[in-house]
Amino acid sequence: MTAPVLFSELACPQGGAIAVATLNNEKTLNALNLPMIELLYTQLQQWQSDTHIKMVFLQGQGEKAFCAGGDVLAARQSSLQTPGGPCEYAETLFELEYRLDYLLHNYRKPMVVWGHGIVMGGGLGLLAGCSHRVVSEKTRIAMPEVTIALFPDVGGSYFLNRMPGACGRFLALTAASINATDALYAGLADTFINHSLQAQVLECLQGLHFSGDKQADSELINAQLSAFAQASAADQPAPNLQPHQAIIDQLCEGDDVQLIAERIEAYQSDDEWLQRAQQGLRGGSPLAIKWIFKQLQISRELDLKAVFNAELVLVTNIMRHPEFAEGVRALLVDKDKNPQWQYKTLAEVDDAVVDSFFEPPWPQNPLVDL
Repeated sequence: MTAPVLFSELACPQGGAIAVATLNNEKTLNALNLPMIELLYTQLQQWQSDTHIKMVFLQGQGEKAFCAGGDVLAARQSSLQTPGGPCEYAETLFELEYRLDYLLHNYRKPMVVWGHGIVMGGGLGLLAGCSHRVVSEKTRIAMPEVTIALFPDVGGSYFLNRMPGACGRFLALTAASINATDALYAGLADTFINHSLQAQVLECLQGLHFSGDKQADSELINAQLSAFAQASAADQPAPNLQPHQAIIDQLCEGDDVQLIAERIEAYQSDDEWLQRAQQGLRGGSPLAIKWIFKQLQISRELDLKAVFNAELVLVTNIMRHPEFAEGVRALLVDKDKNPQWQYKTLAEVDDAVVDSFFEPPWPQNPLVDL
């Protein structure tokens, strides 16, 4: 049986090597399960302390996806096995996933991620943490958690709050998908390169003379990636976010999530991208819409460590509640796309119920040592 994550090293003629990690679960669009997270976390720590390794290149197997998210089917099963919790598998999965993401954000060596194809949920957590984030003509990014009664986690509370205007709030509430050009605009990616050039990019990186100093080596890598970006510029897709920035800001203004949702749903437009966003909001869990909004609000001023601690509180409480299992059932198990949410409308959702999801479910946060 093939390993779910492949690891290799490419020798550099000038000395040292490039470490390559490949998510290798193509049939699930490289969705992250617990064994994959454990393998990645362990290997990345080893490479970080290995002076022979000069940089890391992270990619997904196949043409369809870098990583389509986390293993929500297994998380659902864990949630159903112990209603009310603790949900051992699910809670371990999220804790280690957040540790992995935090490691990426603070990695002591340059890390290039090739974000080709579908990049969603947990995949976006990986992409966001890398120092050199490449996207392609086929990149499709989304945080669609509202549709399964989850929330944009894996650091989403941090990077969504740092997008232009209300873009992060809009994407979180509507599950709208964006392309490579949007990712550059939103600060989720650094460089656009045509996917057909991937092998050439790796070859050029192999030829670099790495010094072992992260900043100096990062500048060398940037120079190479920029040259490929110039050659790819004509292939960049038309943007969605920037042309809609003014209307997004207008629709998402204020601190009343019910009013914001009503504005988004009522907006009249023949724009297909906006219509799909409206459908995403309408199909989402009213309870999740409220906890997503609150999570973004409380995370505005938090640093990354505090964000991951806060996200673990919320996700643990969600795993111990039936709404998530029902969302996954409707979308991915029975696939009837007819979830029976606990509340039918936002107006029915009591704020005290929402607040209860933000109460720590243990004496000490497992991520306190980050």
